[in-house]
Amino acid sequence: MIETPVIINLTKDLDVRPMALLVNEASRYDCQVFIRVENKTISAKSIMGVMSLRLNQGDEVTIVTDGADEEKAAEGIKNFLSSL
Repeated sequence: MIETPVIINLTKDLDVRPMALLVNEASRYDCQVFIRVENKTISAKSIMGVMSLRLNQGDEVTIVTDGADEEKAAEGIKNFLSSL
């Protein structure tokens, strides 16, 4: 299991289109991919879960990956959230 802290870098709030792209990115990996914000952890492969986070510019989240391609997934999600 890998836990990777990330600061959200958005040009605007994370609306529906970028959220769908995040879910698509997470779904590319075989491992489990979660996003943790404070005490809330959701599957990054769930559009409803991602929408419930209401992420904004400067928010700090932790990407949690667990499985065969966890390192690749952690890096991919981190890059995605850092460059929206």
